Amino acid sequence: MRTDDGRRQGVDVDSDFETGLSTVMGERRQLINLTYRLLGSLAEAEDAVQETYARWYAMSREQRDAIESPGAWLTTVATRVCLNLLGSARARRETYVGEWIPEPLPEPAEWPGSRPGAAADPAERVTMDESVSMAFLVLLDAMTPAERVAFILHDVFRYPFGEVAEITGRTPAACRQLASSARRRVQSPRPATKTTAAKRRRDVVRAFKSAWEAKDIDAIIGLLDPDAVATADGGGQAVTFLEPIEGGERIAHAWMEIANRALSAMTLLERSVNGQPGLVAQQDGVTLTVFAFDVADDRITRIWAIRNPEKLRRWATA
Repeated sequence: MRTDDGRRQGVDVDSDFETGLSTVMGERRQLINLTYRLLGSLAEAEDAVQETYARWYAMSREQRDAIESPGAWLTTVATRVCLNLLGSARARRETYVGEWIPEPLPEPAEWPGSRPGAAADPAERVTMDESVSMAFLVLLDAMTPAERVAFILHDVFRYPFGEVAEITGRTPAACRQLASSARRRVQSPRPATKTTAAKRRRDVVRAFKSAWEAKDIDAIIGLLDPDAVATADGGGQAVTFLEPIEGGERIAHAWMEIANRALSAMTLLERSVNGQPGLVAQQDGVTLTVFAFDVADDRITRIWAIRNPEKLRRWATA
């Protein structure tokens, strides 16, 4: 019941609205974490979340009040927005210059403008775990949009298949089949290898940096798996190799060419890339390349070199 001064008896309308707003906006961190894993791009993830909130506030107050679980509604809408984006992304990547690599992320404390005690932007709250490692995101990118969504919702975020079905508009059995198919894609076709401990991975990347700076090709070859693969993403906006380089020795020679041509003008920094040890190449304080690595059995098996400047905005002062 509303009184003449615009207030409901016993309820502060402004306070009630602020409480509802706080509850809805409190879902933003979860949505950013979900959409980044679904899209592999923080810029696109932020756009998807913005679109989700735009749809929420496009509804009338009565329509919003009728929603029993705003968090579930927001998750459903964000996921469906991502499904549409994933479908269109496949078409866009057919015209992408060179290889497409997911957008790399530094640790939140290393982002431009970060300072002790500063309020973190929601986009800085992407949880750095194995599900955002570059190796994992690349595997996700090989899935169909439907597989990726079912797998991320169930295997990463632990949604029951009944809820996954409600979110995606499919049956639980279909979602279970999609997740199973995605799981098979995640399984490596190579023989099982020993996972290298975090400290050892850092040591291997540090040794690679030292060998590269010293132009010690034998040391570089020794740190690379014979079947290693190096992939670069310049997006047509930065000079780089367009096709993946396969084989440890071929990669070592390619990295020696880079060293002879440009390394003297660059500064190599050890940085965390998507929660894993990586390197950043800067020139005059500007980040030109972010290198992500996958390490197994104490050898580097994959190198991803991201040079597309649109994907390096978070690294301005890394």
